[in-house]
Amino acid sequence: MSEDSKRSVVVERTSTGHFVATNARGGTIHFGTASDDGRSTEFTPVELLLAAIGGCTAADVDVAVSRHVEPAEFSLSVRGDKISDELGNRMTNLTVAFSVAFPDGEGAERARAILPRAVKTSHDRLCTVSRTVETGTPVTVTIKDA
Repeated sequence: MSEDSKRSVVVERTSTGHFVATNARGGTIHFGTASDDGRSTEFTPVELLLAAIGGCTAADVDVAVSRHVEPAEFSLSVRGDKISDELGNRMTNLTVAFSVAFPDGEGAERARAILPRAVKTSHDRLCTVSRTVETGTPVTVTIKDA
């Protein structure tokens, strides 16, 4: 593994049930599992996973289609079922549904034609997040100074 292949974030607790993740470039995202009033707008860790799956494949597809024409609409929804069974808590039935429209004009037909291939290529080869989830990469957990 080279240094270029390394990715990391640091997660720090800001208060009970609230956290901030910071990447190596200084970017931050707040998330949590608890709210004082039951209406927290923070993402939960599961929602961050869904956003990561969607964001990864959206970025791949965007690069492929927007080189031909700027999409008039580009959104996707990522859904799944959170279950608890003999394997513990986990997500099942993960789905990503794209909604993409292109304006009439130059490049639009080409973008429409490559959209299905771009989505398939992202899913099958390019999206690091969904590829990692699907292949089932082990996670090692340690405690510092334990």
